[in-house]
Amino acid sequence: MRFGIWAKAMVSRPDIPAVVMGIAFALIWSSAFSSARIIVLDASPLTALAIRFAISGVTGVICAMALGQSLRLKRDQAKAMVIFGICQNSIYLGANFVAMQWIEASFAAIIASSLPLIVAFLNWQFFGRKTGWIGISGLIAGFLGVAIIMESRIGTGLHITGALICIVGALALAIATMTVQTASTGGNLLMIVGLQMLVGSIVIAIPAILFEDPYLNWSWQFGLAFTYTTIFPGLMATLLWFHLINRIGPARAASFHFLNPFFGVAVAAVLLGESFGLRDLAGVAIITAGILAVQIDKPKFTKKVSG
Repeated sequence: MRFGIWAKAMVSRPDIPAVVMGIAFALIWSSAFSSARIIVLDASPLTALAIRFAISGVTGVICAMALGQSLRLKRDQAKAMVIFGICQNSIYLGANFVAMQWIEASFAAIIASSLPLIVAFLNWQFFGRKTGWIGISGLIAGFLGVAIIMESRIGTGLHITGALICIVGALALAIATMTVQTASTGGNLLMIVGLQMLVGSIVIAIPAILFEDPYLNWSWQFGLAFTYTTIFPGLMATLLWFHLINRIGPARAASFHFLNPFFGVAVAAVLLGESFGLRDLAGVAIITAGILAVQIDKPKFTKKVSG
């Protein structure tokens, strides 16, 4: 009897709509690794990103205004929106686009999948939200599943500079994730998504102008990849990400990034003809169990709030 009460206090039921939302986000977000790889092979990466963000941002703002959303944001909202735009768009995506000139998209995916571990650590250190043993087990399982999927895909010739750039990008994404709840509090969600895209475009245009010699080898594959990345990972996935974090918090939402390597490999198998086998299926089964554990875990607060 006591054990049952204790167990009920330690876990909560998974939020099914959030799980569906998280899987949809992970699928769209993961597909961007393949489309980004196509883009950087035919265009200068930072310039392509700056243009993509500008198009996504203008589209988002226009749609938001058509829905009656306001350009006027609260001070905290505006600050968080700027931080998110710089960290996720300019630093994280900029770093990945640059790094994928030298490393495989699969390796970029496995580094990005470390996000749940980074967010859990930041939550614990700065917000006193300590992950319970069920959640920790889920994080470990998720990372193990990722390792199983990616082990055979990491080549022996690792480009150190590219790997370090991806690590910096993952840290920036974790910081961006922690700011989403502040940015999305108070409504105007689509407007915020559009504006943070414009912030990312302006910031990343600076190094693009200073350090890149813009080039474009036009092809229908490039046009299709650029259009898809602008609309789906650019606007739709970001909007889903804001809704998801606002619903279940950054730590639980971040656990869906463990699906990135699996979905990334699956999309690459369909679009690019890459291999997909039993090891991948075993990995996703472990990842699924890990995500479920994170979703039902009940975090503990380790810091007391004064006053």
